[in-house]
Amino acid sequence: MKVKLTYQGEANGVSWSAETDSGHRLIIDGSPALGGQNLGPRPMELMLAGTAGCTAMDVISILRKQRQDVRDCVIEISGERREEPPTVFTSIHIHFIVTGFELSERAVERAIELSHTKYCPAYTMMSETAEMSSSYELLSPHERPE
Repeated sequence: MKVKLTYQGEANGVSWSAETDSGHRLIIDGSPALGGQNLGPRPMELMLAGTAGCTAMDVISILRKQRQDVRDCVIEISGERREEPPTVFTSIHIHFIVTGFELSERAVERAIELSHTKYCPAYTMMSETAEMSSSYELLSPHERPE
């Protein structure tokens, strides 16, 4: 797996164009305090997004295999970072909001557990420096998350 980053030039501060092996492109930028222009997400935001995306795909896949009638899933992830460099994540919390008909609470718990203990490499890597926690809530399709 490879990603190619190309500097966007001095006129764009500290922004980079990233191209992935799968052919997708995105702009990565730094905060204005570092000379960024808010043209894209920060690298550490992408790390949280990647972790959330990795576990989300696992959980949905596992729930489908368990024949759970999932209609929607929202993942909210937050992280706290160390103040001194390197400012690694010290704690990360992942909250799953799963919407569906007659969802089994045990099935959702098990899907999250399997993702976190067996399948999600991003979660495993982040757990090397951060205290990881998770929570979930189940909604019927008639309820809306806040």
